[in-house]
Amino acid sequence: QLQLVESGGGLVQPGGSLRLSCAASGNNADYYAIGWFRQAPGKEREGVSCISPGSTRINYTDSVKGRFTVSRDNAKNTVYLQMNSLKPEDTAVYYCNGFLRGNVYWGQGTQVTVSS
Repeated sequence: QLQLVESGGGLVQPGGSLRLSCAASGNNADYYAIGWFRQAPGKEREGVSCISPGSTRINYTDSVKGRFTVSRDNAKNTVYLQMNSLKPEDTAVYYCNGFLRGNVYWGQGTQVTVSS
């Protein structure tokens, strides 16, 4: 099984930056694709970004392209989401998931609030 813990959320002003971390532990942690998702109040959960094992494939949803960057540090079993030029509409609970061979694991999420 895989355990995921998100961290790095908080309150930031519009135009500011945050870096979220998704720390993975368990068997074969390096072999999971890791996705970042977010859910704002009253809205559907949406995918933000995804990174493959080895970081050979990286995807972003259109609304964050050019502003968010996902990276993977296999030595630390951690995936990062660098968020720049944050907007109020980025406010949401952000969480990561791990996918391998049909098995999906979720973290508990971290709150990101973008406000003056």
